[in-house]
Amino acid sequence: MKICIIGTGYVGLVAGTCFAESGNDVVCVDVDEAKIEGLKQGVIPIYEPGLKELVLRNSEEGRLSFTTDLAAAVKGALVNFIAVGTPPGEDGSADLQHVIDVARTIGRQMDSFKIVVDKSTVPVGTADKVRQAVAAELDARGLSIEFDVVSNPEFLKEGAAIDDFMKPDRVVIGTDNVRTAELMKELYAPFMRKSNRMIVMDIRSAEMTKYAANAMLATKISFMNQIANLCDCMGADVAAVREGIGSDSRIGYDFLFPGVGYGGSCFPKDVKALVKTAEECGYDFLLLKAVEEVNERQKLVLPRKIELLLGAGGGDKPLAGKTIALWGLSFKPRTDDMREAPSVVIIEQLLELGATVRAHDPVAIKEAARIFGERIEFSHNPYEILQGADVLAIVTEWNEYRNPDFDKIKSLLRQPLIVDGRNLYHPGRMRGAGFQYLPIGRNGQHFFEN
Repeated sequence: MKICIIGTGYVGLVAGTCFAESGNDVVCVDVDEAKIEGLKQGVIPIYEPGLKELVLRNSEEGRLSFTTDLAAAVKGALVNFIAVGTPPGEDGSADLQHVIDVARTIGRQMDSFKIVVDKSTVPVGTADKVRQAVAAELDARGLSIEFDVVSNPEFLKEGAAIDDFMKPDRVVIGTDNVRTAELMKELYAPFMRKSNRMIVMDIRSAEMTKYAANAMLATKISFMNQIANLCDCMGADVAAVREGIGSDSRIGYDFLFPGVGYGGSCFPKDVKALVKTAEECGYDFLLLKAVEEVNERQKLVLPRKIELLLGAGGGDKPLAGKTIALWGLSFKPRTDDMREAPSVVIIEQLLELGATVRAHDPVAIKEAARIFGERIEFSHNPYEILQGADVLAIVTEWNEYRNPDFDKIKSLLRQPLIVDGRNLYHPGRMRGAGFQYLPIGRNGQHFFEN
């Protein structure tokens, strides 16, 4: 099948590459000429395990190409995926400007039946706006060409996107057209060989499904962070609590790990957008407002612990003269994405309190340097930043941090103090090794403000 992917960001590039891997002819389009030239040379603009190898192989074998010529790409494709960004506006709503601009271009260029697929995460009702935009351009040209609009939300996890696409939990297709549904089933058939996980529904339900899924996961994270904070108040162990409630099949263990809050390109944006969508139809989504507020507060728990442990007391720079070594910058492991990363809020708070910050991350240093410049120090060696530091703070749960050389850590730190925002280590073993160890919800100490 001939496919056009419009937008070579995270979703578009992964989708286009995986469709090409299954034998389709795919053209990826972007307005960024430098990015397109880089992709033609095998330069991948994002970090995603396994992606570069697939891009190179499918490009060499002629199934995957890159261009800035949207008009030609649209004319040559049956299925046109819109995978451009939908950044949040100041009021939290999703900005659909780029989506609608692409829809208009499709309407201006199409000369035969097309399927227009909303792959970007968009609010309920967006497909109607895309349909109107395409139809308006066709009317302006005096043409009556059949087309259909489909909602096909993505459910990719950064760091595991290739596996998620190739072996999906489900593929949601929103369409009321039987013929279009069959074409979409044919397109996704190579990824359904073991079992059929295709779910066909009406368009608005498909659009809502994406937001509902991310909002539910964000809710589980904020809930568990609140439980962890309460465990600190009451002297309970959140790890034991998680074991106790996760064993209930109605609840499960996934997304019940306490930490420093969620981030990334999806959860924060989608929670805000769903709250705004609810407001637009006169509904006050109290639960999601609380989820968002809890998440923002949780990002301050780790700096608060450090301030109470090391702060000189009084003044507006209680951490002046203190050095914080920080492990982990990306919002989650196996990605260099720092959009809405808790580390950004944590570092800004530590700097505001007067601390010197040194940081390490396996892949996100370049992006972090773009954000912080020379305000913090970076090293590609996780131990180098520990020399003479007052505390090690763990922000992202990279595998590289799970079994470090604790003797080396102790010898480098000014004092054996670790504040762990991801609960990577066992408190008893850490105390036995001579560390003062403060995880989230496992120490029975009240370190947050009401």
